[in-house]
Amino acid sequence: MLIEPDEDVAIQRVTDCLRTRCSDGHAPDEIETAVATAYATFDTLPIRTYVPVLVERQARRILNEHSG
Repeated sequence: MLIEPDEDVAIQRVTDCLRTRCSDGHAPDEIETAVATAYATFDTLPIRTYVPVLVERQARRILNEHSG
């Protein structure tokens, strides 16, 4: 699947946002892994418009599961 440059920028913003908001309870590499795992979940979606939003939600779930 071809990834648009704008999508890469949006995923980087998601990662940066989560690093800022979740840095108290999670290491940067844990956050990056959560984002990468979430992103891979949506790899086959043909419509890419909402992928960054979906990735952020999924990554937050992953991080919340690992903090409890």
